[in-house]
Amino acid sequence: MSEQLYSVPSGSQNENPGPAGSSGWFSVVREALRGSHHDFTSGSIGKAIFLLSVPMVLEMAMESLFGIVNVYWVSHLGRDQTAAVGITESLLTIVFTVAMGLSMATTALVARRIGEKDHEGAARAAVQSIVLGIIVSIPIALIGVFGYSRLFWMMNAAPSVQLAGRGYISMIFGANVVIMLLFLINAIFRGAGDAAIAMRALWIGNIINLILDPCLIFGLGPFPELGVTGSAIATTIGRSCGVIYQFNRLFGGHSRVPINFSQFRPDFSMMWRIVRISTGGMLQNIVATAAWMFLMSIVGKFGSAAQAGYTIAIRIIIVALLPSWGMSMAAATLVGQNLGAKKPDRAEKSVWLAAHSNAIFLGTVAIFFIFFAEYLISIFTTDPAVVPYGVDALRYISYGYVFYGYGMVMIMSFNGSGDTMTPTFINLFCFWALQIPLAYALSSWTGLGARGVFLAVTIAESVLAIIAIYLFRKGKWKSRQI
Repeated sequence: MSEQLYSVPSGSQNENPGPAGSSGWFSVVREALRGSHHDFTSGSIGKAIFLLSVPMVLEMAMESLFGIVNVYWVSHLGRDQTAAVGITESLLTIVFTVAMGLSMATTALVARRIGEKDHEGAARAAVQSIVLGIIVSIPIALIGVFGYSRLFWMMNAAPSVQLAGRGYISMIFGANVVIMLLFLINAIFRGAGDAAIAMRALWIGNIINLILDPCLIFGLGPFPELGVTGSAIATTIGRSCGVIYQFNRLFGGHSRVPINFSQFRPDFSMMWRIVRISTGGMLQNIVATAAWMFLMSIVGKFGSAAQAGYTIAIRIIIVALLPSWGMSMAAATLVGQNLGAKKPDRAEKSVWLAAHSNAIFLGTVAIFFIFFAEYLISIFTTDPAVVPYGVDALRYISYGYVFYGYGMVMIMSFNGSGDTMTPTFINLFCFWALQIPLAYALSSWTGLGARGVFLAVTIAESVLAIIAIYLFRKGKWKSRQI
């Protein structure tokens, strides 16, 4: 990580993200939000990261808002309705895992073809990912509509919860195709460098959901009172409007990927390529999700107060990580496009610049969290039994933030190159072989208690970053063909 990583490629502009002065920064921010026609395979790497990161951060924030809004309004109906939403959201992780895995493959393929200036190839990959998403959503919809009672039974839901939530789960799973399409088409836009379009699709979906949610739940004005089912309908309508906007951008000539209806013939060889690349992405999410579930179980040995404190700390951490996810996804897009343009050195420089920036940002956040942990936790709870656990979790996990900044970017960069299996193996080792046993040992065999779990997270994430950096520097990802 020497200074040569910041050197400017031959014939490129300087690495400043924009013209000097506040007016220059504001113009770059406006460009990022409006949508940029910037060529991400030439010119300023810093500006490219900024133009991609800003809309991606806002996109991530909007995706998380769907669940928050639903839980907020439904919680006013009662515990059975709230439990039904919570169970459905837990089951939806399966849909999200599949959608995110397919999205990783889609972004990598589209970015590579755009970098090669093969817009027809990018369109072919984009169309087949959409067709594949629709095909995959059909059995999921049938299970949700006709097998919802079995799903509730598997989650040990009480009969009253099943009665309250059958309309909600049937609607959400029955219309899961809009979730698939929202993820996949936004992955197309991100791979093409049209991150602002992806952001606006989720803004549209969330604004409509924000308006319709209370109206359809409580029957405000001319709307019928549908209870918890109304929340599912509002969310589905919001997401559907986002998908309609996406298709308008795709077919209206507003995207870098030229798509038309004549391309919607199944290409099973391309579908298989997408599935093959996406398998690693799906496994990554499964490994990480299962690891966090195990950690929550270990924390549970120390009581509900420990779990509550840990949950609050994680919610705060997730919000702080949104900008980091934006920079990481920007790095993935830049890797894909620059590898396609036969500029592996520029791809590598992009990753290092994003990683250094991410580490500096998260290091600053860590300092704030360490010194103001008690204040931040007290915003969410004043329970004297919960606060100490939340403070410990926030502080201990923050100690590894600089490493985490590097690890996030490196992992997403492998995915951007089309190598989704390397991050999967890294996750398997760091989360299952290291983090879970270490969390159990430190919490059970030392005097650390729940703090042992929090410390295990920091150690595992730091080791993950070191391994990822080592493998990234070996450079095998540069020759990855997709």
